[in-house]
Amino acid sequence: MNSSSWLRPVAASSVSGEYDAFFWAMVLVCGAVAIGIAIALIYFAIRYRRRSENQLPPQIRVNLAAEVTWIALPFLIFMGMFAYGAKLYLDIERPPENALELYVTGKQWMWKLQHPEGAREINELHVPVGQSIKLNMISQDVIHSFYIPAFRVKQDVLPDRYTTLWFRATKAGEYHLFCAEYCGTKHSGMIGAVYAMDPHEYQVWVDRGAAEGSLSSLGEKMFHQFGCANCHHFDGHGRGPNLQRLYGQTVRISGGGSVTADDTYIRESILDPRAKIVEGFTDLMPTFKGQIAEEQIIQLIAYIRAIGPQPVTGAPQPWIVQPGTTAISGTQPETR
Repeated sequence: MNSSSWLRPVAASSVSGEYDAFFWAMVLVCGAVAIGIAIALIYFAIRYRRRSENQLPPQIRVNLAAEVTWIALPFLIFMGMFAYGAKLYLDIERPPENALELYVTGKQWMWKLQHPEGAREINELHVPVGQSIKLNMISQDVIHSFYIPAFRVKQDVLPDRYTTLWFRATKAGEYHLFCAEYCGTKHSGMIGAVYAMDPHEYQVWVDRGAAEGSLSSLGEKMFHQFGCANCHHFDGHGRGPNLQRLYGQTVRISGGGSVTADDTYIRESILDPRAKIVEGFTDLMPTFKGQIAEEQIIQLIAYIRAIGPQPVTGAPQPWIVQPGTTAISGTQPETR
């Protein structure tokens, strides 16, 4: 582990420096305000104390300049802190477009991670230095929290919904990984390590650990193993929607409305097919809840992402909202 102290903890990501600067700015400003108020309180208590039983306080005229200054100066200071914090928050919450996407599954009491090339890890995460990393995370049971102190990033990991976290390591080394949300009796043992590596060394490592194939290729195997191909034909004539060109598109739903075909929607459609039935189709798909692991769902999602979106060469799918149309009006021609 890299050395650190309580005053200067290890800072090893692209946001660490700005995060630390904001933290110490908050400490200094809030500390100065608290100390100033305490000193003023003690001074006024002594200076303007009542010195006799018959003493009456003098009538003080309004000092408009003092009141405006007292209101405006703190307002400007704290709005400046808000703007600084909002900028940092938006930087942390919006991953770069070229980020390498990894999948994380939290369960009592371990972290399970999958790389797009197919390498898998438990309680360890290997990443290349200088590369933006986006983590798509979900919990298999209760709420967890993925926390890497040296990177100054932390994000709750929830059941039934994907959350995201991104970072870019700037220093090679080994760093602590914690669950920062109490998740049961062995919560304190839900720890691990993040290894930031030279990009060439990382590529050697990830190639060595991907013997079974990439996430999308494993997802293709799951697609056929669970019989998905029996209904989801790629020619558009199956009993289920064509999944090509589906990912990321806006899909019309039976009964009105629409939904974006993202990770959360695809996962929900696998585990609870009746929740949002695609317009033009009936309730035929069985639920796979209890029959498929979270890691296999992630592989299926990776496969669906890999087969779409593709350049449109044929007729548009009637259940996909095309640019310039509305999800409710159903302006696309129906073919079923």
